[in-house]
Amino acid sequence: MAESSAASVAKRKVRTGVVTSDARDKSITVRIDVQRAHGVYGKTVRRSAKLHAHDERNEARAGDRVRVMECRPLSRQKRWRLIEILERAR
Repeated sequence: MAESSAASVAKRKVRTGVVTSDARDKSITVRIDVQRAHGVYGKTVRRSAKLHAHDERNEARAGDRVRVMECRPLSRQKRWRLIEILERAR
């Protein structure tokens, strides 16, 4: 039993992105930017996604680079939680 719970923690996704909004209490919105080569044409294509993350101590601010980790559903939209702030906004 303990082995399966340790394995599930290891499989959680971790993403790095930029905080776009910190207006809500204990919540942040994070933009994840990805650059990939197009499957057929090979051209570099930019994609972005918005994630809603839990920020327990309200420490992240707009513009900060942060690392978030996947977790259980915390609300209707929040499925991620803040791990650390990598770089503060200038």
